[in-house]
Amino acid sequence: MTGLLFYTKLKAKTQFQQDAAKIAFNERHRKTIQFNISRYDAAVERGYQRYENISLAKDRAAYIKREMLTHWDGYLLQFEESITKRGAKVLWASDAHEVIEHVKQLLTEHQATLLVKSKSMTTEEVSFNEEVTQVGCESVETDLGEFIVQVAGERPYHIVTPAMHKSKEDIATLFHEKFATPSDSTPEELTAYVRALLRKKFTSADVGVTGANFLIADIGAVAVTENEGNALMSTSFPKLHIVIAGIEKVIPKMSQLGTFQPLLAALGTGQQVSAYNTLFTGPRQKGEVDGPEEMVVILMDNGRTKVYEDEEVAEVLSCIRCGACLNACPVYKTIGGYTYNTTYSGPIGSVITPFFKGISEMGHLSFACSLCGKCFEVCPVRIPLSKLLLINRRKVVEETARPIAEKWGMGGFALLAKHRFWFDFFPSWMKNIGTVPFNYTLWGPKRKMPTFHRSFAKQWKQRHNNNLSADQY
Repeated sequence: MTGLLFYTKLKAKTQFQQDAAKIAFNERHRKTIQFNISRYDAAVERGYQRYENISLAKDRAAYIKREMLTHWDGYLLQFEESITKRGAKVLWASDAHEVIEHVKQLLTEHQATLLVKSKSMTTEEVSFNEEVTQVGCESVETDLGEFIVQVAGERPYHIVTPAMHKSKEDIATLFHEKFATPSDSTPEELTAYVRALLRKKFTSADVGVTGANFLIADIGAVAVTENEGNALMSTSFPKLHIVIAGIEKVIPKMSQLGTFQPLLAALGTGQQVSAYNTLFTGPRQKGEVDGPEEMVVILMDNGRTKVYEDEEVAEVLSCIRCGACLNACPVYKTIGGYTYNTTYSGPIGSVITPFFKGISEMGHLSFACSLCGKCFEVCPVRIPLSKLLLINRRKVVEETARPIAEKWGMGGFALLAKHRFWFDFFPSWMKNIGTVPFNYTLWGPKRKMPTFHRSFAKQWKQRHNNNLSADQY
């Protein structure tokens, strides 16, 4: 078993390195991502300008989420009590298997053959679309980006912009192959085609499925934020509304929602506020003519309490899934979303995935970081992601066997680094010989290690003796 675990870990790490090396030098991919993120950056810059004091807004959001975590169980129970009073049903799921079992039972009871689903990363965690086909139910993504990657047979590339990796030409080609639309269709024409197609799905679906951006404890409400109206349409016609939400999405009070929704819009898309912000407080009530007859909320753990039990990283559960850290991360922008091979990519995914899937299998993601700190700078809830990634790296070293060569190499470096004498002791030619292997292995084929001439101490001494200023030297 130990050998199998080691092989699995090594395979995942090797695959990550191979995929990263391949995509990093794909100029077409890089151009597409740079274009799409540049548009995001421009929009977010405008979003920031709408705030008189965005730093204060971030401080408030961070405080609310940290305070929630100190009374997490109480707020979840309060949410359950409040929403069940209005006729909704709450189911708890410890892992992905339990989520799917709940869903399959509901679909079977309602003899569902078609469901429409709005964008939801929690459903991606449990491989929702693939699983429900086993009970004879078709699952249709109704968010345009999610619809595109579903048609392509792919997973979301980005937690906010699922089809960020595709250009308009890519999408036109895809739709031409799948739906026989003109190969030169414009984005407007393709959008109109999808809208017409989905209208038929909305009106004939048996079940509507959404995620949740926030669960509001005091009034028992599910808050969903979107820009296309697909979540509203997914819950307007079907008789059953299923919500699948991570248990970290809870916030204590309705009055606090006004802090989070503008931040989510500003950091996620650069908007002042998203186009559609809906509160679902239960199924259709007596005397009402709209809404589903039944509403079921599935509260999913799936590794979140494991994160919570680790006091060093528990604050990462404050994340509101705005995607800002991905868009700011130089590593993500270089290797792309698919290289991570997990539901959540970028800095946030690199922190939480080793807890969700195991340090031995996914711990290598914690090293996919340059520690530039940009993710912390943009985070709307002040999560110190680079610090948490360093903590994860330590856990990887502590919990997994390291190669002997690495241990010897780091041990030797530690001896040298403890005393400056040893840095100065070895001549520059010897240091240059020692760096040669890096040019062919760890350092990569696209760059070369710099050449050593004189030690820092000697350079400093010469500068001091010559009484040169920093600008002159």
